[in-house]
Amino acid sequence: MKFGVVVFPGSNCDQDLVDALSVGMQQEVVKLWHKDHDLQGCDFILLPGGFSYGDYLRSGAIARFSPIMQEVVQHANRGGYVMGICNGFQILTEAGLLPGALLRNANQKFICDNVYIRPVTNNLLPTRSLDLNKAYKIPVAHGEGRYHADKDTLRRLEDNDQIMFKYSSNIADTHDIYNINGSLLNIAGVANEKKNVFGMMPHPERAVDPDLGNTDGRAIFESILDLVNA
Repeated sequence: MKFGVVVFPGSNCDQDLVDALSVGMQQEVVKLWHKDHDLQGCDFILLPGGFSYGDYLRSGAIARFSPIMQEVVQHANRGGYVMGICNGFQILTEAGLLPGALLRNANQKFICDNVYIRPVTNNLLPTRSLDLNKAYKIPVAHGEGRYHADKDTLRRLEDNDQIMFKYSSNIADTHDIYNINGSLLNIAGVANEKKNVFGMMPHPERAVDPDLGNTDGRAIFESILDLVNA
């Protein structure tokens, strides 16, 4: 599987993703510049975290119109895999590839911390190998991570098994309610209806290298890579 990491002006987590995939997971990965129209034969496209275009207007609103997003949308519409992390998640909602929106955190503050998230289903590529009874420690760093959608959309997400992760309080009690940013239903990540586009606010790429003292993010990438060996 060949991964492509899209780089927008203001992206600052692109190299983290490249390192996590190439060094940590031993995968082929290339950077894709926002002005390009060539996905370079990549099978899986990743939109990294950061502050694309300075987060002017609102997070992801300008990046959604970058030239390469035309190719990303077409790739997704053909059934290709796309995943956005943090700002990448925001871009995917702005582009209409994922339902809902990411609003300012309920406390109106930027949150940078390790949090616990719990996979909700094994029917999505990034969670299919995860333990539903385990809470995974994954870092967050966002000011606009509060997931919001109308009641009908939330109902469809639940009915179609599109909720990927929910925030959890701790390892001992994975089902306890813990709302880091005010997200509806404690949502930390979702998928589209076709289940080939994914978005999550926490940063699994920051929890791959043992030197960082946390490798829970590896399980998410290993779940994705299981597709190659399936």
